[in-house]
Amino acid sequence: MNHKDLDVWKQAITLVLEIYKLSSSFPKDETYGLIPQIRRAAVSIPSNISEGAARNSKKEFLNFLNFSLGSLAEVETQLIIAKRLSYCNIESTMKQINRVRSLIIGLRNHLRKA
Repeated sequence: MNHKDLDVWKQAITLVLEIYKLSSSFPKDETYGLIPQIRRAAVSIPSNISEGAARNSKKEFLNFLNFSLGSLAEVETQLIIAKRLSYCNIESTMKQINRVRSLIIGLRNHLRKA
């Protein structure tokens, strides 16, 4: 299975791009704080999906999908913090987070049944 063919990977890449654009408007004093942290967590999502897809077993792929869900929760938390600090509006990005979460969970459920 090539990770680049997975809808979940494609949607996770879209989320990364959204996070980069959104975080570029954060205040300069977040250059070493929230900006790199949220970007690193976002990049981790499709990275773990691709690494898991390249593994030799379904069990390993499932583990990496779980890592992706953890990174997704981290991004969501950091966005909520950014919103409460009045750095940005997160409504459309939260929709993308929910889309990615649904796809990861769907793939995970599919792999568990297979």
